[in-house]
Amino acid sequence: MLSLSKKMAAIVKEDGCHMRVKKGWWFSISTTVAWELSTLAHKLSNILDHLRKQLDTCYQYIDEKRNVESFQMLKNLFEMIHIDNMKVLKALIYAKDDIQPLIDGSSKKRVHLDVLRRKNVLLLISGLDMSNDELSILEQIYNESRHHAARLDSQYEVVWVPMVDRSVQWSDPMKGKFESMQSSMPWFTVYHPSLIEKAVIRFIKEVWHFRNKPILVVLDPQGKVVCPNALHMMWIWGSNAFPFTSLREESLWKDETWRLELLVDGIDPEILNWIKEGKYIFLYGGDDEEWVRKFTNTARAVAQAARIPLEMVYVGKSSKREKIRRVIATITVEKLSYVWQDLTMIWFFWTRLESMLYSKIQLGKLDDHDPMMQEIKKLLSYDREGGWAVLSNGSNVVVNGHKTTALQTLLEYDLWKEQVPVKGFDLAFRDHQGRIHDIARPCCRFDFPMTTGRIPETMKCPECNRTMEKFSTFLCCHDEVIPDELFK
Repeated sequence: MLSLSKKMAAIVKEDGCHMRVKKGWWFSISTTVAWELSTLAHKLSNILDHLRKQLDTCYQYIDEKRNVESFQMLKNLFEMIHIDNMKVLKALIYAKDDIQPLIDGSSKKRVHLDVLRRKNVLLLISGLDMSNDELSILEQIYNESRHHAARLDSQYEVVWVPMVDRSVQWSDPMKGKFESMQSSMPWFTVYHPSLIEKAVIRFIKEVWHFRNKPILVVLDPQGKVVCPNALHMMWIWGSNAFPFTSLREESLWKDETWRLELLVDGIDPEILNWIKEGKYIFLYGGDDEEWVRKFTNTARAVAQAARIPLEMVYVGKSSKREKIRRVIATITVEKLSYVWQDLTMIWFFWTRLESMLYSKIQLGKLDDHDPMMQEIKKLLSYDREGGWAVLSNGSNVVVNGHKTTALQTLLEYDLWKEQVPVKGFDLAFRDHQGRIHDIARPCCRFDFPMTTGRIPETMKCPECNRTMEKFSTFLCCHDEVIPDELFK
């Protein structure tokens, strides 16, 4: 301001009590003052912006530090022993008592976490893209457990924990999808995804290995994790897997054998009737219409020639729903065999089969010398390689073969029909198919989505027991179309 005073002194002259200003200088003075004020305001604005950025950085640092501390607190909490599950559930869902953080699926009213005190709690953790097939089957299993096992009703509860990416803006389509899923669930649900803190989301992803595919984490009445993912158990054995612990999972596997009931139990009672009647049964799958037509017609002709009671059922494929629909339509119109018209049944068949594999991975017993698991791995591999056929004599699974060897064995019936009266149809078929298989020996292949929580580092081939090669693959089968609006 000193320079401005000198300028004023140069242009202002005193004359008694009056001041005279040089003509035309007021404009120059006002322009100078405005310029200096503008410069000062600009500097203050820059300082303010800098302070805001520094403050945002501080808030971000504080928030990150708080999240790190909360994450570590969660890890420590699950290593401690508790008298009940309240501390754990509050840390996971909502720590304060000012609101009711759950919706009761039966009454659709909001409730406190106390309704879960000292109960076995199954945390169903998923995004908003959980399929209708998954929800439908899970609801069926849940309701059956309520109706047929009243004692279990008071012992375990299911709680849906929605996982939503905080970096994605909460939109009306997402809100609608969430509310639709929440209203359809008969079990408890978290009132809103915003109640799940960032540290909890990180914990679920890093410690519980959540990768977008639903998982079912089981907490005992003291809040201890007794199974990192019981969804596989639920798909395979339903509520018979209660109390859904890893020990129970191991026990159930010890009681299992390689039989047709393991593949179709809980899906189709018609096949269970065929088993009781002691019929020969072909369970087959794939998406090649011409192969299906040739296989079923040849199998029927061979059964008539061998004079055996044979039933066949088409169970589709683990992917490519639209192609499966076309194959089902062909089988139905041409009356080629029995077929599952409901695609949910087909989905459940393959989900149960994949769950058997994931269950063994979770237990760390994938490559044990387990003949039953070898057969399950073969079936999953043959599905990826085009098609397959399983032959059983009643409950006893005799042959699990690739589509090419199964069809070729039937086409060469004249070469082994002499053995049928001696060995029986099933063993004669198995021996000839084995010879063809030894020559053809199709490749084995397994695909593990990156969204799967636990992927084995190595895996042995179910055919030759060598360690399999590992590849990275990008794949799109266009099975499920998710509206783009959910991600806008």
